[in-house]
Amino acid sequence: MSIMDQFRLDGQVVVITGGGRGIGEGIAIGMAEAGADIVVAARRTEEVEAVAAKVRALGRRALAVTCDVMDMQQVQDLAARTFAEFGRLSCWISNAGGADDRVPRTFLDMPERQWDFQLNLNLKAVWTGAQAAARIMKDNGGGTIINISSAAANRASPNNGPYAVAKSGVNNLTQTLAVELAPLGIRVNAVAPGPIPTEVFMEFLKLEESDIPQLGARFGIPLGRVGTPEDIAPACVYLASQASSWMTGQVLDIRGGP
Repeated sequence: MSIMDQFRLDGQVVVITGGGRGIGEGIAIGMAEAGADIVVAARRTEEVEAVAAKVRALGRRALAVTCDVMDMQQVQDLAARTFAEFGRLSCWISNAGGADDRVPRTFLDMPERQWDFQLNLNLKAVWTGAQAAARIMKDNGGGTIINISSAAANRASPNNGPYAVAKSGVNNLTQTLAVELAPLGIRVNAVAPGPIPTEVFMEFLKLEESDIPQLGARFGIPLGRVGTPEDIAPACVYLASQASSWMTGQVLDIRGGP
């Protein structure tokens, strides 16, 4: 097998939560271009169907599933449906995340509902996804789990504390799952993106499209620009592929600098 062949994902079936737009959509297209069949899951039906259509246009099979990752039964059903329709579930990517009302708050001003929502969406849903996927993978040749974390996990995040706390939990969960699932043939890694102007990001910071060229300097990014969903997809391809077969429990920081 050549070095480039090790990055191919032919024959793999990849589930991507939060796959209807932004980073999730970028990952879906990248994984399909590498040869994988894709299951796109998110709450907005029209968005997952649109991404699935793009995957099919690349010559890969695709399934669009409307799913709320905060509902454990829906997550379990997503995993089961994937295996039933494709006969395989080889990679699960927990990408869904964010905040419901996209309003910055300090911890002193944080309502209990907002704390619970962010921890459930950004951390608990990562666990439920890993559990649902691993229960299938362990009896069917193993697989990979990729959790989308954030650069915010490793620093103070004023006005966005619960999100950063949850992503710190994702990093530790990734390490623990990696150790627990390694004997079952399942590798678990994470990707921690830096600033990427997704819809949630733009609304949270009250930014306009015209602000994007200046954001690299605003955030002090050495490479001079903020990221794009296409910057994250190659890392996911690597972590799902044979090229990373001796790698588990790691968090890849992709943020334009150290």
